[in-house]
Parts: sequence; structure tokens; C-alpha cells
Amino acid sequence: QVQLVESGGGLVQPGGSLRLSCAASGSIFSIYAMDAMGWYRQAPGKERELVASITRGGMTTYADSVKGRFTISRVNARNLYLQMNSLKPEDTAVYYCHLIGTSFWGQGTQVTVSS
Repeated sequence: QVQLVESGGGLVQPGGSLRLSCAASGSIFSIYAMDAMGWYRQAPGKERELVASITRGGMTTYADSVKGRFTISRVNARNLYLQMNSLKPEDTAVYYCHLIGTSFWGQGTQVTVSS
């Protein structure tokens, strides 16, 4: 099994910053260690969408809505991060860590951007 656990969400004012973390573990995680990882989010009434992804070689992709504000990083196969700057109310959502190409997802962490 593979477990992905997110942390770092919370309430922040518009223009503020948060850093999300994802820790991967599990007895079979090594099987997927070379796969890409990503951050997704789902806002109320909206479909889950890709926010950012990172490949084994460090190549990154970002949704247009977050480009220039968010930065995805991966220090090793088990630890994924999302630095979120200049947050907007429309960034409010549950953010999920995902092992791309698999059915493994984290439980989600709530990010709320509000005054």
C-alpha cells in the first residue's frame, strides 16, 4: 500500500502565503518511486483539477491560474511541497497530493483564503 499525507493547509488572508507538504510512505511505495507527483485541488461545486506536477527529472507544469504564484518541489521520492504565494480567494479549495498514474491520493488539506 501507499499512503500520502498532506499538511500545511489553513486560513490565510488574500495576498498571503502557505506551504503545503506531502509525505509518502508504504510498503510498496518503492514500486512507484520513479513516477511523477502532483498537487490537485477541488473547490466547492467544482471538479478536481491539476494545480502543478513534477517529474523525476524536475520538470514542472502549472495550471495557468497559479503560474507565477505557486512553486512545486520534490526533495526526494517521498516528500513533495507546494509553495503558494499571493493567494487569492479563488484558491480556496481542498488540496490533494497525488502519485500520478496511480489511484493513490492523500486525504486532502483545506486551504481557505479569506479576509
